[in-house]
Amino acid sequence: MNLLEKVTMQKKKEAELKVPEGPVCWVETYDSVSHRLQFDSHGLLSVKVLRDSRPLFDRAIESFLNKFFPAGYPYSVNEGYLRYSQFRALQHFSSAALSVLSTQSLLFAAGLRPTPAQATIVSWILKDGMEHAGKLICSNLGARMDSEPKRWRILADVLYDMGTGLEVLSPLCPQLFLEVAGLGNFAKGMAVVAARATRLPIYSSFAKEGNLSDLFAKGEAISTLFNVVGIGVGIQLASTICSSMQGKMIVGPLLSVLHIYSVVEEMRAVPVSTLNSQRTALIVANFLKTGKVSSPADLRYQEDLLFPGQLVQDSGNVKVGRVLHKVIKPSKLQKWKEMFPEEKFLLARGSKWTDMLLEQNATGEDALRGCLVAAYAASIDQSADDPTPRILNQAYERMETVFPQFLTELQSKGWYTDRFLDGAGSRFMI
Repeated sequence: MNLLEKVTMQKKKEAELKVPEGPVCWVETYDSVSHRLQFDSHGLLSVKVLRDSRPLFDRAIESFLNKFFPAGYPYSVNEGYLRYSQFRALQHFSSAALSVLSTQSLLFAAGLRPTPAQATIVSWILKDGMEHAGKLICSNLGARMDSEPKRWRILADVLYDMGTGLEVLSPLCPQLFLEVAGLGNFAKGMAVVAARATRLPIYSSFAKEGNLSDLFAKGEAISTLFNVVGIGVGIQLASTICSSMQGKMIVGPLLSVLHIYSVVEEMRAVPVSTLNSQRTALIVANFLKTGKVSSPADLRYQEDLLFPGQLVQDSGNVKVGRVLHKVIKPSKLQKWKEMFPEEKFLLARGSKWTDMLLEQNATGEDALRGCLVAAYAASIDQSADDPTPRILNQAYERMETVFPQFLTELQSKGWYTDRFLDGAGSRFMI
């Protein structure tokens, strides 16, 4: 037998011994649950439950999480999502219960005597009456809602409760039924538009693995579930305690307080990762004090949700977006621009605050650079013969030294620095 024949025989033996490739599968068991996992020929993984010996309660909990929380929870969402969901459920529960009482009051004021079930049905008709007017009013506020979604979400619920309160009180002045009901529904229509407009940026703050659609679907499932529960409780209240006006005057404010408290706590849990005036100032202030960059989750409880325009002293009391002619004379714009010719911001220091003006195409990085310069300038001791340009130049040199590392840490913490949301702030163009 020559060498060629030996090689041929060896290949035949190897072919006979080779096991045909098939789907790769295995069984995993944990927490009393056995799963069969299998990769098909295309590399796709399928999972099948073989045995589940857990108590019924544990299985019910897992089923609830699968239906109302995104896949992969808690690892697929950012910090704070559970607290946000808890107060979102409470918010929708109290809002739905209050809605039933307000609709019953409206019908009483109109001279009808509806049952609680009739009030529930009619509420879906009445609440949409002024929504189109609300859309027209809110249509030019979109940029402000992008900049401060949490504040506008709270404002939406305050408007909603104001409208609901007018409806609850409508039986006290039946001769003004149309005026009171119209004003109430107008406020509620504006609230609906503001709430819908801020929904996407809030959900986006929790999306960790590109799962925005899953987050949105599960969030709406929670809202629907607790709206139904709230309507049921509202029907029960309307049939018992709140069948009289006195009962509504007691229960209505309590539900409203619970509603507003829930939405405030809900918004405090949201880690918004886009830059606006307040968040930029807080990031810079914390960096100057501690030398560390705060993450969106660190910063969420420091934000002022009701008055976001307040100045942050540790960041140099910077005001962003004032109208140009109120800050400097337009004729001197070129002179001020020559101070930092490569930058897309202008700084004008005053006795109480520092104005920062941004160019039309300025990004979040530009705003951060300007805010850092203003903060360093505020920390430099100003002598009587030390002019503002010299202070700003010293502050600029400090900023240039720390900014590369500062920006790297900022982006690693999850902040989006490619844009700056200054709401309705004014920008300039040369």
